[in-house]
Amino acid sequence: MQTINDMLISDLTDKVVLITGGAQRVGAMTARLLHAAGANLVIHYRHSRQQALALQEELNNHRAHSVVLIQADLLDTAKLKSVVRKSLEQWGRLDMLINNASSFYPTPIGKVTENDWDDLIGSNMKAPFFLSQQVAPYLAKQQGCIINIVDIHAQRPMQGHSVYNMAKAGLAMLVKTLAFELGPEIRVNGVAPGAIMWPAQEMDDLTKQRIVSRTYLKRKGSAEDIAKTVLFLAAQADYITGQIIAVDGGRSLYL
Repeated sequence: MQTINDMLISDLTDKVVLITGGAQRVGAMTARLLHAAGANLVIHYRHSRQQALALQEELNNHRAHSVVLIQADLLDTAKLKSVVRKSLEQWGRLDMLINNASSFYPTPIGKVTENDWDDLIGSNMKAPFFLSQQVAPYLAKQQGCIINIVDIHAQRPMQGHSVYNMAKAGLAMLVKTLAFELGPEIRVNGVAPGAIMWPAQEMDDLTKQRIVSRTYLKRKGSAEDIAKTVLFLAAQADYITGQIIAVDGGRSLYL
C-alpha cells in the first residue's frame, strides 16, 4: 500500500517525453523539471539550435544519454510523421507529449495578413492537433498523456491579439476533445499561463504594472510555476483528464 510520501513523489523514471518548443523559456524549464523527475526527453526546436544544444549538454551532464533533439517546422504537417519516428528511435516508446511550441504577436483588426493567420493558427492549434494524432497510438500503449500549454486568453480575448486568442481557444477545445476521443488509454489536460514571462516583443513598464495589478497575488509568476503544474499533471494526476488549470495568480478572475 502506498504511503502519503510515496504519493507525493513525482517519479517519471524511464518515461519518454516529447516537448515541442522545448529549448527556451517555459519549454526549457519544463524540460529541466521533468528531467529531474527521471524522464528521458525528446526536445523539439525550430530555430533555437544553440539554446537547444546548450540545454541538451546541461541535462546530459546530469544523466548521460537522456536527452535527444529534433529540429522541425511543425507547420509542415507532412513532416510530423518523421518527428514521431525520430522521437521513437532512441528509446522505442513515448509516454507523454507536451504541446508547448507557440507563436505570439499582435494582430490588430484591419492589419491581419493571411501569413499571420497561418502561423498563429498553425503553431497554436493545427500542429498540436496533427502531432497528437500521430503520437496517439504510441501513447495509448503506455497509458500516456498529452498536456497542452494554453493561455488564460483562450477564455476571454486579449486586445489586439485576435488570431492568437482564437488559436488558443481552439487549443483549449482540443484538450477537451482529445480527452473525450482518446480516453481511457490517454489522459489529456492543459495548463493556462497568465502573467508568467514577458513576451519577446517590447512591452512598456506601465503595461507590465497594469497586468500585475490585475492579479490577486500582485506579482508576476515564473516559468517554474508552469513547469510544476505540468509535472503534477504528468506524474500525480492519474484521475484528471479534460481539464485546464489556470496558473495566473488569480488574474483570470479580473477578465
